[in-house]
Amino acid sequence: MTVRVVTVRADEPISAAVDRMTRFGFSALPVVTGSSRLVGMVSLLDVLRFREVHRTEGVEADERTSVEEIMTPDVLSMSATANAAAVAERLRSHGQLRVLPVVQGGRLVGVVTRSDLLRHRADGGSRPGLRRLFGGGRDRTEDDALAAMVRVRRTGPAPSAGTPVTAVMTREVVAVAAREPVAVAARLMLEHRHTALPVVEGEGRLVGIISEADILADPLAGRKAHSTVSSVMTRTPVTVDARATVGDAQALVADHGLRTVPVVDGATLAGVVSRSDLI
Repeated sequence: MTVRVVTVRADEPISAAVDRMTRFGFSALPVVTGSSRLVGMVSLLDVLRFREVHRTEGVEADERTSVEEIMTPDVLSMSATANAAAVAERLRSHGQLRVLPVVQGGRLVGVVTRSDLLRHRADGGSRPGLRRLFGGGRDRTEDDALAAMVRVRRTGPAPSAGTPVTAVMTREVVAVAAREPVAVAARLMLEHRHTALPVVEGEGRLVGIISEADILADPLAGRKAHSTVSSVMTRTPVTVDARATVGDAQALVADHGLRTVPVVDGATLAGVVSRSDLI
């Protein structure tokens, strides 16, 4: 569990949530009151959907609207007295859930993510960070880790709807071959802090996408008889054409609730675009 949690208050403007999510590379944040009581979750998807409705107002609407107006108020959470197996099952059983707040007496005391579970599995279930999941205590190294996570943000205004998607996408893509063991995909996700990876064959032909949820739902992952990426990946991923615009990608992400979308030129992977690229 991460006990050094980046949060946003319900009465802060949407722009504050966007700043923190893009700065630290998070897709969602717990929303709290001034006394740290958990009242909801807000995600980049919430922001994109809000902007779809208020497109004519531009990002200025972010300054005038509070987080509580777009957040999800009824969030799933776990008690600090729950065990790790219960947390893992909760995350596995809710496909769109990636961050699970941990509360004690109604107050947020930490969060558990799918990445925590992947690390736990990669370490054979013996990682101390997960064993002390509900032990309180603050690891000072988390402050250093949090600081190291700060991303170099794109300068200038948010991209307009007419901007080519190729102008904002990531071209240097971390991908995985379909024949690789699932463990390889999990390791790449952890190393690069990705929630999903494009799956390719040959000269970059896109054949699927594999996510944290796919790996955690795989009953064979972590056993000696390793399953391959191709056996658990999504074979018909939603993609965006390299000739599309940012507006096209925003609508696609908002409609499907996606975090990462492969950008293709024909059948070849040209890049990936994420929610944060579109904000």
